[in-house]
Amino acid sequence: MSTNNHDTPVEFQEAQSIDFSMVLASAVHDMKNSLGMLLNSLDELRQEQGQLIGESSRFNTLQYEAERMHNDLVQLLGIYRLGENNLSAHIEEHFVPDFLSEHMARHTPLLEGLGIGLEIEADDENGFFDEDLLTGVLNNTINNAIRYTSTRIKLTASEQQGFLVIGVEDDGDGYPESMQHSGTPGFKSLDFKSGSTSLGLFFASSVAQLHGDGDRTGSIRLHNGGSLGGGVFEIWLP
Repeated sequence: MSTNNHDTPVEFQEAQSIDFSMVLASAVHDMKNSLGMLLNSLDELRQEQGQLIGESSRFNTLQYEAERMHNDLVQLLGIYRLGENNLSAHIEEHFVPDFLSEHMARHTPLLEGLGIGLEIEADDENGFFDEDLLTGVLNNTINNAIRYTSTRIKLTASEQQGFLVIGVEDDGDGYPESMQHSGTPGFKSLDFKSGSTSLGLFFASSVAQLHGDGDRTGSIRLHNGGSLGGGVFEIWLP
């Protein structure tokens, strides 16, 4: 028995016209919020149970992986909004040492549980940037540094060549040569087959480019060395 378009239920025809990317974005947004609530609960549990929880490798792994997934979802939403031309930077003035101290406070419980030291070396500078977007970049970068460092992570900030340069350093083995670069990786260069898509770097470079001053725009730089001898991530903001 054959069918034609006239036999297709109206509900099915409407379903076919759904913007699937919007459905995915909505689902990702819900998952991000749920993971945010889970992370808050884990923080509260760590405070309630104190040393008993803090020294549990399974609990620390659970919190680390939940944080990593939360960061990934934040980036996916940002990239979706970027593709929809709906992502912009709301630039405001911030005192950089205070901004970085807030990040250190957020990550300190997990880092202490993992036996990783975190320090700040920041000039007394005011910076002009979108706090939420830069928070997303730093959360992902710190989470990545946790994975590859040996014992220490350092947040840095300084003025260089008329740019505010915020860095995340670690004392691990550093970035492989293929990842060390300056500038912005293109979306078409991301390799989804290898399992290492560098979406975090694409998101970070996109955020940097949203910060501009005249003919100058932000960028990211990856190299090895720094004061800890490992990997160094830098975001340069005009």
